[in-house]
Formats: sequence, C-alpha cells, structure tokens
Amino acid sequence: MILWEAFDKNEIFILILNIIAYGVLFLLPKKFTRDIVLLFLVWGFTIGIFFDFTIGGGLIDFYLLNDSNKYGLNDICYYLAFAPFGYFFVHFYEVFNINRGTFIWYVTVWALVGLGLHWIFILIDIVNPKNGYQLLYSFPVFLITQTMTVLFYQLVKSKHKVLKNAEQPD
Repeated sequence: MILWEAFDKNEIFILILNIIAYGVLFLLPKKFTRDIVLLFLVWGFTIGIFFDFTIGGGLIDFYLLNDSNKYGLNDICYYLAFAPFGYFFVHFYEVFNINRGTFIWYVTVWALVGLGLHWIFILIDIVNPKNGYQLLYSFPVFLITQTMTVLFYQLVKSKHKVLKNAEQPD
C-alpha cells in the first residue's frame, strides 16, 4: 500500500468531504442507540466497498480510483466517506417518517444524490471511467443499495430497539 501518488486535489477533496460528513454526523441529534449508529456506519462503509470493488475495479473494472492502480491511504479515506452517508440515509428515513407511499421517492432522491456525488468525483478525477463506463450505469446500483439499506434497516428495527426513546417491541 502506498500513501499516495501525489497529494493534490483528490486527497484534499476527500479529506474535506470526510471532515464535513463526520462533522455533520456528530452534530445531528442522537436519534439511534449507539450500536445502531455503529451498525449503519459499518453498513455504509461495507456496501460502498462491495459495489466499488465489484464494478469499479474488480470483476467488471469500469473505473480507476484516484491517481493509481495501487491501493493507498487516500483510497481508505475515500471508502470511509461512505460510512456517514449510510447512517444519514437511515437517520433521515426516520426523521421524515418514510412509509410505503414515500419510499420510492426517498430512495430515488438518495440515488440521485449518490449520482451527483459520483459525477463530482468524475469531474475532479477521483473516479476515472474506463471500459465504456457511463455515469448513468451507477443509478441502478444506487437504487439497489438504497433499497437493500431500507430492507436491512426494517429488519433490524423489527427485531431490536433502534431509537433512543423507543419502547422494546413485544
């Protein structure tokens, strides 16, 4: 593993993104129990890495991350940025009291947010497309990951106390 090829706009942007994302995470009202917060931070990190390794570099190899084919410290920082967004997704799912009628809209909006961030990553060369990759290919991936996150959250919520002030289910 390398530190980085060159410390430039990629590394600076990713550091700023992490500072802002984790800053917002710590400033949000404490809605969930500590273990649920940790669970969805790990979920966001894991689901991001899984799909990035699958379509980004591993099996399909649609894009290159950052400045090098080698994994570096900045790649870890890039993946760490996924974690708070996994948490934000479930946090605002509860805040907006998403139900069956609003679920599709909620997932679509978050998929568009993901697509927007992905577009910014392409613009500043954090994600470098190759092998015919088009930005819109990521939209169904975001729809799938957001839907999986809701299903996972609903499963966890049905089995465990997730909200700080909620009563334990029967």
